Amino acid sequence: MLKKFTFFALLIVLLSVQLFAQPERWQQQINYKIDASLDVQKNTIKGTEEILYTNNSTDTLRKVYFHMYWNAFQPNSNMDVRSRELGKTILGNRRGEDIKDWDMRVRDRIQNLKPEEYGIQKVNTITINGKAQQLIEHETILEVVLTQPILPKSVVKMNVQFEAQVPVQVRRSGRDNAEGVRYSMSQWYPKMVEYDYQGWNTNPYIAREFYGVWGNFDVTLRTDKSYMIGGTGVLQNPTAPLDKDGHKVWNFKGNNIHDFVWFADNNFKHLSKEVRKGLTIHVYYKAKDAKADSAWANVLWAAEKALPYMEKKMGAYPYPQYSFIQGGDGGMEYAMATLLKGPGLGTVFHEWIHSWYQHILGSNESLFAWMDEGFTSYGEDDVTHHYEKNFATQSPHISEAAKKQIVANLERQANMLPAVQFGNYNGYLALAKSGFEEPMSTHADHFNTNYAYSSAAYTKGGTFLGLLGYVMGEAKRDQLMLNYYNTWKFKHPNANDFIRVAEKTSGLQLQWLKEYWVNSTKTIDYGLNDIQVSGNAALISIQRVGKFPMPVEVVITYKDGTSELHYMPLDLMLGGKQQEGAIKQINHPEWKWAQPTYTFETTQPLSAIKSIEIDPSQRMPDINRSNNKIEIPN
Repeated sequence: MLKKFTFFALLIVLLSVQLFAQPERWQQQINYKIDASLDVQKNTIKGTEEILYTNNSTDTLRKVYFHMYWNAFQPNSNMDVRSRELGKTILGNRRGEDIKDWDMRVRDRIQNLKPEEYGIQKVNTITINGKAQQLIEHETILEVVLTQPILPKSVVKMNVQFEAQVPVQVRRSGRDNAEGVRYSMSQWYPKMVEYDYQGWNTNPYIAREFYGVWGNFDVTLRTDKSYMIGGTGVLQNPTAPLDKDGHKVWNFKGNNIHDFVWFADNNFKHLSKEVRKGLTIHVYYKAKDAKADSAWANVLWAAEKALPYMEKKMGAYPYPQYSFIQGGDGGMEYAMATLLKGPGLGTVFHEWIHSWYQHILGSNESLFAWMDEGFTSYGEDDVTHHYEKNFATQSPHISEAAKKQIVANLERQANMLPAVQFGNYNGYLALAKSGFEEPMSTHADHFNTNYAYSSAAYTKGGTFLGLLGYVMGEAKRDQLMLNYYNTWKFKHPNANDFIRVAEKTSGLQLQWLKEYWVNSTKTIDYGLNDIQVSGNAALISIQRVGKFPMPVEVVITYKDGTSELHYMPLDLMLGGKQQEGAIKQINHPEWKWAQPTYTFETTQPLSAIKSIEIDPSQRMPDINRSNNKIEIPN
């Protein structure tokens, strides 16, 4: 009896410790049961939603809100005007022609839509307990004034009747796109706005990013019997029976997701494979020719090969399926699926990696776009490099010429520093020197230029993970990404949440890094300042030219072929990183961040030195590397 009590007491303690280690943040929860019919002659959709909404917050909700994304696809909408206004900004000049700040996919296309090409979304009624609720339209946001408030820790059932006209595809969603895909059905249903610890996230749609409530989807779709349908969730009835009107009826279910996308077309091909137990990959593409068949078959082949590495680096993929679907204007991620313009593997990997950073971790992209797009861009480069290095030339679906090009690219990348993240670093450095940079903390919809937004979100966000590898060490950075996933999956982490995991993983203080990198546009620039003889040693002076303080590495190469790495940790870190690589590391006292210069002593005399270089790994995104290295003549 005593032994049993001791065991259970220990179990309770262990469970308490485990629960205490998890971050405490409530999440709203939603279940959608949607029944919708697509009319392929009129390009309209009508449907109903039965919504079970759980208010897990401590707040009483007297209003709720819905996204009505398709209303953006009308002349003079916010999205239309915003696009045309940004297109007036001149970013520079190339070959005598002005470079305008267009989103080239949108430009002024919305202004030129005809009425039958508009996107139109309308909610006819929302009832709760049989009572109609007051509806107030704000273009892409629907305000619902509740007859009875939703109390904390309570559940309410809403019944929604909606109808819509499918727009000609301009951005992400719509019909009859450039690839000839009939329907790409994203942002197609009235979607509840997320309510979180910061309140309602009622962002009008202007073509940027998304944020949603996790829940379960049970979606029934009815359309012409000649059409194939695929998308989010697991198909419950593969034979798709006919209803009384002769339409095929498809039913999909997906759990613990915050969006639902599907496509419909009468000339698609479908590939699928169970790539590991519990996970099936699907590929849907427009039937054309043998070349297209090979290219899309390569998507499935590559996805299977890349998956183990992706899960090793980012965490387990928790859903039972994933669909790569031709049907987008580039690529766009959704729960368990992506819409793609074509079968290019860079985009394939990028959109799939969004499953981790958008659909599992689920940061608010309007406020922290870099935590999704940037981390995804970093992962894209990492996974692409791994795939090309280990598998690409073995693919039976690509030509010998393509394989030779892959080998040539790998050889070229081997000479780039930092090798894998070359594109992200170059993109960020171009932004930092452009005069258009704004802090990464700027709301995604309110950047002054498309260029500043995209570069901040994608390349500066991606560079941040490379920079963290420099500050805390590559192995610790990789461990951080797994710890981040395991700590914050399905919890909507913010920037500080990520940094706290980085601090716990590294043992370093890193708030200063977040403040400088995320909340400012200050730049990193270090240079060699002075070299003096000091007996049997040399005194090396380094200058912080930029306003961004950093720990600094300097490699001294001697004429006898030996090298040593001198490491100066930053005092704000309250610690330093362990040695990386084979070069002997000599640790120096911390560099006090307010001091503009730092001097250290070498182990051999000046006459023995061949070269001195600040940050030879080039993982520190220094905006001016011309003052980083000196060769000492014989």
